[in-house]
Amino acid sequence: MSHPAFELVRDEAIAEINSQARLYRHKKTGAEVLSLINDDENKVFGITFKTPPEDANGIAHILEHSVLCGSRKYPVKKPFVELLKGSMHTFLNAMTYPDKTAYPVASQNLKDFYNLVDVYLDAVLFPIISEDTFEQEGWHYELDSADAPLVYKGVVFNEMKGVYSSPDSVMHTQSQNALYPDTTYGKSSGGDPKVIPDLTYAQFKRFHETYYHPSNARVVFSGDDAPEKRLDILDAYFDQFDRIAVDAEVKLQPRWNAPRAVSGTYAGTIDSEKRRDGMVSVNWMLDEPDGREETLSHGMLSYLLAGNSAAPLRKKLNESGLGEGVLGGGISTYLRQPMAGVGLKGIDPSNAEKVEALILDTLRDLAETGFSDEQIDAAINMFEFNLRENNTGSTPRGMSYMFTAMGPWLHGGDPLAQLSFEEALASVKAKAKGEHFKNEIRRLFLDNPHRVTSTLEADPEQGAREAQAEVDKLAAVRAGLDNEAIQSVVARTERLKALQEAVDKPEDLAKIPTLSRDDLERDIRTIPTDESAIDAARFFYHDLATIGILYLDVGFDVTVLDSEQLPYMPLFGRALLQTGTSKEDFVSLTQRIGRTTGGVAQHRALATRSEDGQTAAWFFLSGKAVADKFGDMLDIMSDVLLDARLSNKERFRQMALEEKAGFEARLVPGGNGIVDTRIKAALTEASWVAEQMSGVSYHEFLKGLIERIDSDWASVEAVLVSIREKLFNRGAMVINLTADADLLDRAKSELGQFVGKLPGGKFERATWRQSSFAAHEGLIIPAQVNYVGKGANLKALGIQLTASASVVLRHLNTTYLWDKVRVQGGAYGGSSRFDLSSGNFSFLSYRDPNLLKTLEAYDGAAKALRAGIGEQDLTRSIIGVIGDLDRPEFADAKGYSAMWRILNGTTDAVRQQRRDEVLATSAADFEAMAAAVEAVAEKGRIVVLGGEAAITAANAERDGLLKVQKVV
Repeated sequence: MSHPAFELVRDEAIAEINSQARLYRHKKTGAEVLSLINDDENKVFGITFKTPPEDANGIAHILEHSVLCGSRKYPVKKPFVELLKGSMHTFLNAMTYPDKTAYPVASQNLKDFYNLVDVYLDAVLFPIISEDTFEQEGWHYELDSADAPLVYKGVVFNEMKGVYSSPDSVMHTQSQNALYPDTTYGKSSGGDPKVIPDLTYAQFKRFHETYYHPSNARVVFSGDDAPEKRLDILDAYFDQFDRIAVDAEVKLQPRWNAPRAVSGTYAGTIDSEKRRDGMVSVNWMLDEPDGREETLSHGMLSYLLAGNSAAPLRKKLNESGLGEGVLGGGISTYLRQPMAGVGLKGIDPSNAEKVEALILDTLRDLAETGFSDEQIDAAINMFEFNLRENNTGSTPRGMSYMFTAMGPWLHGGDPLAQLSFEEALASVKAKAKGEHFKNEIRRLFLDNPHRVTSTLEADPEQGAREAQAEVDKLAAVRAGLDNEAIQSVVARTERLKALQEAVDKPEDLAKIPTLSRDDLERDIRTIPTDESAIDAARFFYHDLATIGILYLDVGFDVTVLDSEQLPYMPLFGRALLQTGTSKEDFVSLTQRIGRTTGGVAQHRALATRSEDGQTAAWFFLSGKAVADKFGDMLDIMSDVLLDARLSNKERFRQMALEEKAGFEARLVPGGNGIVDTRIKAALTEASWVAEQMSGVSYHEFLKGLIERIDSDWASVEAVLVSIREKLFNRGAMVINLTADADLLDRAKSELGQFVGKLPGGKFERATWRQSSFAAHEGLIIPAQVNYVGKGANLKALGIQLTASASVVLRHLNTTYLWDKVRVQGGAYGGSSRFDLSSGNFSFLSYRDPNLLKTLEAYDGAAKALRAGIGEQDLTRSIIGVIGDLDRPEFADAKGYSAMWRILNGTTDAVRQQRRDEVLATSAADFEAMAAAVEAVAEKGRIVVLGGEAAITAANAERDGLLKVQKVV
C-alpha cells in the first residue's frame, strides 16, 4: 500500500504471526514504521526512541514520567491519569530501558484506540515538561518553612530509592554496570538516588530536544484497524518536523582479554551464627546475535542450562548446599550485546569463590557431555509449543511483536527477521542433538574472557549510613543558603504544592478525548459453559477455539485441610512436580512434562463466596497439550497426584530455602501486596488463609520449617502425606476443560479413566482456627521507603455497597490519592482497593517516603469524595471500570475465569447486576463511599512495611501506635 508521505521499504506476509508486515520510512523525517496487519481486535500502537543516558542521573526515566504530564494539545496536569481513569485500554504505560524509552498503548475499541494514539503522540512530541513537572517527577528541594529541615522530594527519586533497597536489583545493577563500563549499559538508566539530584532542568530539556524526534523514532502498529489511517495519523504529527541527525547509537563495549571481579554491599541484616547474607553472580557479555536462529538458540540453551528446577546448572547450584536460591540463569536479549548470568543468593560470603568454581566446572562438564536426548526433546517441544500457541497472557500480542522486532531494529537490524521462526526452528532442531550446544557453551561462556564475577554482602549499618549521608548532604546545601535563598526555596515549595493542588480548567480537561456512555455495551460477555459430572467430580466444559490445544484445570477443595496444614500448601504444590515419583526422579519427570505437554503447573485460588460469605479455597493442577498427547498429560497428572515422592527430604529442603529467598526478594518490589495481605488477614477467613500461604506469617513458618526439616523430618513428611490423603478426593474435585468441540468426546473418555484412579471418600470441611493480629503493625525491613496501608471490612462495620464502589474508587485513585500520595507526597503510587464479595477495603501506598502523612491523606479521603464529581469525570470513571471488566482473555484464561466464577459464587446474573450498578453510578454512591472511608479512618487497621527509622519515628509521634516486628 502506497502513501504520499511514506516510502514502502518492505511488504511481506509473516505466516507465523498471521500478519502482513509493511515497513515504511517517513520521507520528510526518516521515522521508521512497522505496520502489522492482522485480525487481532486488541489493537496496539507503540512509539520508541533511542535514549542512551550518559550517567546515572535518571534523565531518561524522569523524562518518561514527565512527557505524560501535559502537552501542547492536552494542557492538563495529568493526561495519562485521565486516560487511566476513562479509557477502555487493554494496555497503557511507558517503559525506560537501558537504551530506549517505549510508549505502548492498546485497546479493543477503535475509537478509544485512536484517542490513545493521539494523546501519546502529542505527549512525546509536544510535551509541556515545565520545570514544575521536572521537579515533581524527578527531584526537588522541599522546605516547608525557614526553620524546617531541607529534604529531597520527587516521584522517580523515591521510586529508585525503592529499587536500590532491593538486594536483587542492586546485584543486577552492579553486574551490568561492571560488564559494560565503557557504554551506556554501564549507567543506571533508572537513576541512582545519590546521583539524581545532580540532574538540572537544562539537561532534562536538552535530552528531550535531542532524542524525542521522529528522526529517532521507531513506530509499531498491530491489529485489525485500517492500515492507511495509521499512516495518516503519523504523518499529521511527523510532518511538523524536519529531518535531523540524531546520534543515539549504542556503541559496542570493547572486549576484554581477562575476566574481572566486582564486589559491593547492600543494606541488610547479618546472622552472626549462620551467615546467609551473601550473593554471587557470574556474568558474561555476548556478541550481537546474528538473526533469529541465534536468538532462538540462546533461548533454548538458557532453558537447557537453568530454565527449570531439573536443568543441570540450576540443579547443581540448588543441590550444592551453598545458598538458598538461584539468581538469573539465562541470556537476556534486550541489550545490543546480550548479557548472560547465573548465581546464588543466601550464601555465606566466604563461599563466593566456591559458587563461581561450581558454575564454571558445571559448564565445563556440560561442554564435554552435552545434554541428553530427553533434555533436548523437552526443550524443543516446549519452545515449539509456545511459539505456535503464541499465548502472551495478559500482554497484547501486538506488544510482544513490537518488542521482539525492536531488538535488532533499534540497532540497524532487520525488524521482520525476529517475527518469523519456522526456518530458524527447523535449523536449531536439526543441530540440537549434535555438537551445537556443547560448542555454544564453549563459545559463549568458557572461551569468553569478557566475564564479571559480582559479589554482594549485607551491611547492617549501610541503611543508616546512607540516610545520614543524605541528611549531611542536605545540611551542607542548607548551610550554603543565605536567608534570601532559604526564603526562595520555601516560596518554591509553596508554589509547587499550590500547582499540584490546583484544578485543571474544565475546558482543558474537555480536550482529552473520551468515549461516551453510549459507546459501552450494556450486557456482560458470557463464556460458553456446560456443567456435568465425571464420576463424583464436577465437570465444566467450554467450547472455544483453541487451535487444537486442550487446556485442563484439575481442582481440589482446600477446605478439607486443617489450619496447621495450610502453610504447607505452596511447598506441597511444588513437591508434586519437583520431587519425582517412585518410578522416576524429578529430572526425568520434568523432561517427560517438557516432551509431551505445553506445561503442567500448580497454583492456589482464594476468595470469599458472593452468596454466603464462605471461603472458596482451591488447589489447581493445570496443563495444556495437543490432542494426541492429552492422555500422556493425564498420566503425568495421575503420577504426581498419587505418587509424588514426598519423602524426598533434600529436594524439599531446597524448595523451602528457595521459597524463603523468593519471599525476601519480593519485599521491596511487592511490598504493597504484602501489606494488603497482612491488613486483610485479620478481616476475613479467606484473607487469613492467604496470609498463611503467602504473607509475613508464611515467611515466619518457612524459617521454622527449615529448622524442622533438619531436626524432625519425619513429622514434616507425615504432614505432607496427610495433605495428599485428605486433598485428592473425587468428591471434592472439579475438572475444567477448554477445547474445540471436536475434541470433547475423546477427552471425556480419557478424563473418566483419570478420575477413576483417584480415591473417593467422605468430604468434610474443616473448621479453621484463625490466629489473631495486633491492631496496628509496623513490619521492619532494611529499606529506604515504606509501604503504608490502612483497611477494614466494611460489611463488619455495617456498610453495604454496590458495584458502583468500583467507579468511585477509580475516581479516588486517579484524583485525590494520585495527587496527595504520589504527586505531593512523592511516593511512587497510592491506591485503594475494595472487594464487593468479602467487604474488604484497603488504602495502600508504594515506595513511599512518608508514613504518618500518608495515613493523614487516607483519613482525608471522605472529604474529597464529598466534594462531588462532575458529569464528565463520572462518565470517564464508568468507562474505565467497564474497560477493566471487558479486558480480553485468551481461550485458556476464559475457560478458567468461567470456572472460577462458579466456584466463588459470581454467577452471570450477579455479574450483570454489578455491571448495571456500574453503569448507573451516581452522586449518591460517592456519598455512600465517603461514609465508608470515614469509618475506615476511625476504625481501620494499619500495617506499615518499611525502614526501622521511619517506623520508630512514627511510634514516637503517635504514642507507640504500631506493634513492631522485624521481618528480615
